[in-house]
Amino acid sequence: MIEHLHMGSTAAERSARFRELFRKGKIAFGGYRKGRIYGTLRCASGKRMLDRNRVFFSSEEEALAQGYRPCGHCLPAKYKQWKAANNI
Repeated sequence: MIEHLHMGSTAAERSARFRELFRKGKIAFGGYRKGRIYGTLRCASGKRMLDRNRVFFSSEEEALAQGYRPCGHCLPAKYKQWKAANNI
């Protein structure tokens, strides 16, 4: 897991570091730290969160291992599976 704020001290540095890690395949999913939710990098919900609450994962397996659940907006089928498996 990579925290967004640890990618650089300025927004420009964080943006450049994000692009670099994305190109290298080290970032594939984004997460909301407070709610422990992960989703795609294109998710509208994820784009609205503050940098201090944003984390990144290289895979879904990594996000699940860290205790994050799928986003109901951008990953509805996976969210339904997670919800059924957790009796929620």
